[in-house]
Amino acid sequence: MNFSKAEFVRSAASARDFPRDGLPRVIFAGRSNVGKSSSINCLLQRKNFARVSAVPGKTVFVNLFLVDKALWLVDLPGYGYARVSQREKQRFSQLIEEYMNADRDNVGRAYLIVDARHDPTADDRLMADWFRAYGVPMAVIANKVDKLKKSQVEPNMERIRQVLELDESTPLFPFSAEKGNGREEVRRDILGLLNR
Repeated sequence: MNFSKAEFVRSAASARDFPRDGLPRVIFAGRSNVGKSSSINCLLQRKNFARVSAVPGKTVFVNLFLVDKALWLVDLPGYGYARVSQREKQRFSQLIEEYMNADRDNVGRAYLIVDARHDPTADDRLMADWFRAYGVPMAVIANKVDKLKKSQVEPNMERIRQVLELDESTPLFPFSAEKGNGREEVRRDILGLLNR
């Protein structure tokens, strides 16, 4: 599969906008300033493809990208940004829930993006619990690993695994959207889903 052959199809504001073609999906979720759009751009090797905003909290719809006409990449609204109104947070949650209820049978993997430098937040833990509750296979991308000293990487990965209560079968990828670390490993994971 050619990851760079990706096209933005639409921003879905409600369940009626979700695709109905039966193609496999991979979901990307993460809090507003964790580098979700940058991580997607890195995976697709497309600069500024998923819009990177200077203002956190700008992904307010479910953004749908079709990769090589074989796979949907689903970018969920960012969560946890304090300056978003309570009403808007509620709308984000409802939209994510609608997506999970409408489409989870086609979801091969949900990638939860966290900051490699810090413990996962309460919102990160809630998102991980949500994926588990919906029975969606999950992997974790620990972004910004390039900001760590080499000696910090392994202990931080172990801490992320503990805080999110990940079992050993849940993939955890040290990743850098800026430097490209971990890109090939995540791509191989996605290709493995397609070949099942």
